Amino acid sequence: MVDAKGRNMKCLTFFLMLPESVKIRSKKSNKKGSPTNSKLPPVCYEIITVKTKKKKKMASEIFPTKKPASTTTVQNYQQNLNNNNTIPATNWQGLYPTIRERNAVMFNNELMADVHFVVGLPGGTRRLPGHRYVLAVGSSVFHAMFYGELAEDKDEIRIPDVEPAAFLAMLKYIYCDEIDLSADTVLATLYAAKKYIVPHLARACVIFLETSLSAKNACVLLSQSCLFEEPDLTQRCWEVIDAQAELALKSEGFCDIDSQTLESILRRETLNAKEIVIFEATLNWAEAECQRQEMTVTIDNKRKVLGKAVYLVRIPTMALDDFANGAAQSGVLTLNETNDIFLWYTAAKKPDLEFVSNPRKGLVPQRCHRFQSCAYRSNQWRYRGRCDSIQFAVDKRVFIAGFGLYGSSCGSAEYSTKIELKRQGVILGTNVSKYFSDGSSNTFPVWFEYPVQIEPDTFYTASVVLDGNELSYFGQEGMTEVQCGKVTFQFQCSSDSTNGTGVQGGQIPELIFYA
Repeated sequence: MVDAKGRNMKCLTFFLMLPESVKIRSKKSNKKGSPTNSKLPPVCYEIITVKTKKKKKMASEIFPTKKPASTTTVQNYQQNLNNNNTIPATNWQGLYPTIRERNAVMFNNELMADVHFVVGLPGGTRRLPGHRYVLAVGSSVFHAMFYGELAEDKDEIRIPDVEPAAFLAMLKYIYCDEIDLSADTVLATLYAAKKYIVPHLARACVIFLETSLSAKNACVLLSQSCLFEEPDLTQRCWEVIDAQAELALKSEGFCDIDSQTLESILRRETLNAKEIVIFEATLNWAEAECQRQEMTVTIDNKRKVLGKAVYLVRIPTMALDDFANGAAQSGVLTLNETNDIFLWYTAAKKPDLEFVSNPRKGLVPQRCHRFQSCAYRSNQWRYRGRCDSIQFAVDKRVFIAGFGLYGSSCGSAEYSTKIELKRQGVILGTNVSKYFSDGSSNTFPVWFEYPVQIEPDTFYTASVVLDGNELSYFGQEGMTEVQCGKVTFQFQCSSDSTNGTGVQGGQIPELIFYA
């Protein structure tokens, strides 16, 4: 637009957004001749930069801690999830003070959409709107797709290998700069983030998986972490599988893994499990694999789907009773294999076996000793069925396998004990057992049935109720912080302790753990 003196005016005119009356008057003036003859002044909207004291929020600032969205943003998001494409008010841009909020309005919105995605497998697809510029800014893959040398000018793009919910989660991150993950969709979202190279979202998915990792899902996540090439997540999975091997092998997720992951687990030297448990879990996987391949579940078919993986089960290292009552009668082994393994147990000249015959190394338990000395007196330590308890926290994930406890100060004695591990009043592990003390000041291990997973930076309560000889050794000169290898333990007194145990002295001198 040019003024009366012929100078260029630096302005931006949005003719389509002007009121209808102004448009008509502007058209009439154009018909009359040059702008100088018009009584109406030129109409323009100047681009004005408004300075504010508020610092811009980048993705890196909001990534570590998720901030609650404003009520307007939440309503917009919920509305857009359902593809509610109601056109906003004429000046809707003025309702949102930041570019982040204005972009969020466009999330899953047909307004100004210039591309559509048909996401999901046939029968479960969803048609989702997109905006090429926004998507290209958020992903190098989208940039190449829309603006690269080989860009395709398609109005509709089919994506059958991504779940609609995962694709929406990725779009929400690109448009709204918000990370919204759930246990049901996180793996699919990770796949989408990897496919479209959205690294910060992918990292958030990995962190989510690491924090929710447990024996129940460790085997499945191990398989997925190898597929997605996430070595840190793979290492975390191995830590859980090694320490809580029996729980992991008995989980439903173990039966869902692929054959390659099965073999990698069976080769593992550090599995902390009995070999008969590993053998039974392998048979359960074989049954599930028969069903996946639509084969009749028979002994022969189980052996067929296992293939050479069966030889990775270290059957010759089982206890003889476990072999005789379990593996030998399973029907999976041939008659020759069964005879050779019996000879392996009993004969001086052992036959050659295809099975691995060396025992697994397992994990070496570590001990955190919290007292600098111990003592006994003529009137201490008495139990009378009361609870000794202490609270502790760690700075890295560990697995508590049991406690080391003192014994009698008056010679050899047997103790009955109940040990317990709680978090915020919820019992995570408990066991009732007996142990024998030899009269020395040594500690004696008492184990949980399965190691208990301990998360960092949270206090847990370790408790024990002892019944036995009235007098016992007790610890003194207790420490509030103990360094054990790469793990730091912190201790504080517990309100559950009714028998005198605290940080400075008492019972529960050791925590036995895997790290």
